[in-house]
Amino acid sequence: MNSSKKLGLLLITPAAIVVVMLFLVPVVLTAVFAFTNMSTSTGISGGAYQISPNALQELRDHYDMPSVAERLSQSGFAVDEPGLAALGKAGIDADIVTELRGHIGETFAARRDAERAIRNLNHRPSLREVKQISDQFNRSIMNARYDSKAALLAAVASVMPNLSGAEHQAIIAASYTGWTWTTGNFRRMASIPGTQRSLVNTMVYVAFTLTLFNIGFAMVLAITTFYMPSRAAGFFRGVWLLPRISPPVIYVLLWKWLAWDTGFLSVFLGRFGIHSRNWMLDSGTNAWVFVVLINGFVGASMGMLIFSSALQAIPRPLLYASEVDGASRWQQIWHIIMPQLRWPILFVTCYQTLSLLTSFDLILLSTNGGPGGSTEVWALATYHTALNNYAGNLEYGYGAAMALVLVVVGVFLSLAYLRLFNYRDLVAKPLIEH
Repeated sequence: MNSSKKLGLLLITPAAIVVVMLFLVPVVLTAVFAFTNMSTSTGISGGAYQISPNALQELRDHYDMPSVAERLSQSGFAVDEPGLAALGKAGIDADIVTELRGHIGETFAARRDAERAIRNLNHRPSLREVKQISDQFNRSIMNARYDSKAALLAAVASVMPNLSGAEHQAIIAASYTGWTWTTGNFRRMASIPGTQRSLVNTMVYVAFTLTLFNIGFAMVLAITTFYMPSRAAGFFRGVWLLPRISPPVIYVLLWKWLAWDTGFLSVFLGRFGIHSRNWMLDSGTNAWVFVVLINGFVGASMGMLIFSSALQAIPRPLLYASEVDGASRWQQIWHIIMPQLRWPILFVTCYQTLSLLTSFDLILLSTNGGPGGSTEVWALATYHTALNNYAGNLEYGYGAAMALVLVVVGVFLSLAYLRLFNYRDLVAKPLIEH
């Protein structure tokens, strides 16, 4: 017995490693990233400190420090001891440095004012030296990058020496360009209008595709072919497998050819005086019809196979006995076939719901969420946020938060389905074994 257990553990170890590496680890990392503000601008490693226009705006709005933001945004040049010391190290003529020492404390609002004063020195520095000297007296910290908090605070002190500790901390937080831990992704998700739109679109997409095709039409195909001769049934099942085995790009391209303003529908309907148009993208309603059809024909094939397999397992004597008792086809379906499909229906419902929640490739290829975001489902919005958007700033943290919501919704719906289908009754031992 012990050897059998060890052998079983040994055999299941590769599968367990695959599950951990390809499922659990990505889910855990998604949950971790969801609580960060990682993006293209922050990077995924540590960042520097920079007083940028965005940092100044955050100081004004979030920290209520408009006067500090105004002062930090100003350019300034000041003749001081640190600047004179730097000039000596840079090899500037000692006579020029000595003469500048007599101007300690003078400030200039712009570079041209400072350079004009430098050019008017008695020792007449060259043009190159004028640039070197003005650079050493530059006390503007706008858009300069600092590798550490200490370097940033030292630069801030040269401009505003009397700031409090709280103000220093606010400047550090506002100017940091790297990622930080935050729960702001979820607050943002709950506040922006696009969230509600994506949620409603996802509910429409999953509900219609699941009920009409992945379960409803799949069951019709399975039951219809069940009563056909085996050769005819095999042929029709093979036909309905074509959408699933076709490459997605070619499959969607065929639908686009059908819907283009120069495609089959426009040419055919043009014979009846209907103007040509792009039937897939001319309105939100038409776009949804095509999205459901494109995804439904693919999803129906899987349900058809599972339901057909389950139907083949029904004992034939049950059907023969019902026919002898005078049962019609509808009575056979309702009283014999449907009770036998509870397990397959539960599996197909759970699996296809999770698949529809997370899949977006066919929508991306057909409408890309259009027109006007009317078919932008949650998974596609997550992709656009984290991996491909028009603005160029990919928001990894916010995209991870959106993906985490999908994981939570998927778990919740799976548990709800188990409750709805009375999972405990399905796995209960037969009465004969009690």
